Amino acid sequence: MTLDDDLGEQLRQFLRQSNFASAGGVLTDLDGTAVYEDQGRVYIPKPVEFGLKQMHDLGRPFILNSLRFPLSVLRTFGREWYSISNAPIPAVSLNGSLLGYVTKTAADELAFEEIDAFPLTVEEIDEVLQGVRGLIDGGIKNILVFYYPRDWRIGEVIWTPVAENILPVKEKYVSASSVTAVEFAKLRDQLIAEDICLIFLLIDEAEDKLMAYQHTKRSNFFTRKGVDKRFGAQRIAETLGVELAHSVGAGDAELDCFLSAVGLAVIVGNADLEFKGLLQTIKIKSSFELGHLLFRLAELQRAFR
Repeated sequence: MTLDDDLGEQLRQFLRQSNFASAGGVLTDLDGTAVYEDQGRVYIPKPVEFGLKQMHDLGRPFILNSLRFPLSVLRTFGREWYSISNAPIPAVSLNGSLLGYVTKTAADELAFEEIDAFPLTVEEIDEVLQGVRGLIDGGIKNILVFYYPRDWRIGEVIWTPVAENILPVKEKYVSASSVTAVEFAKLRDQLIAEDICLIFLLIDEAEDKLMAYQHTKRSNFFTRKGVDKRFGAQRIAETLGVELAHSVGAGDAELDCFLSAVGLAVIVGNADLEFKGLLQTIKIKSSFELGHLLFRLAELQRAFR
């Protein structure tokens, strides 16, 4: 596959306008952007591997910026990512709240090495739980509280207010390390006893029933105030010495707000996103096209030398 002339010219313009060759990097979302799902199998398309490998060989670092928790990245396609560079991979996880590297131990096992973390405050946790309590008191019991501790080894924990739902929830969410139905007061004790980076509230109720509760959505992500993918991208870029304004960012959803902070924003898929890159904005259809775009950008960078 080749890029059309217009996209190729936008890439040339980006290289002319920026210091990508010396100061930029590639930041990419995972699901729906750099990875592809086909009949339940989630994988990195070969064009993305080749494109990122070209970037790495030119000295341009690539950074993962995902809602996924570290253990999910490691278990699902961690070795594929690591094999691209054979070096620790910078990663922003949990919507900007946990930064680190996907790396290997001396025993050749994948691990996550923390750079920094921005857990919720006790007050913020209490605010979330107050909303959960209000829903339960209002008769809404089909609620799941997903929470993700700073200790990446714990992974994903799910709480349900209905003990009988533990087994069905375990069967449905196989990524969870544990599912619990402890009393509400104990849930709070557990949450404030350790650093929690993200809480995700999922509600499975009819819309008309939810309308009785102001500001309630079917799903809600909660991080510390001001923490999101853009915040995480800025913090990890500072650590790595990468300048976002001279970098490429790729994403596909509303949570990918870091696209407004990069020089070249690549929007993948059909979502109508309002994000604009500081220098250029390109829309493509799939992760496969993203791989071809990165490969072409690498070719153009070599020609600019």
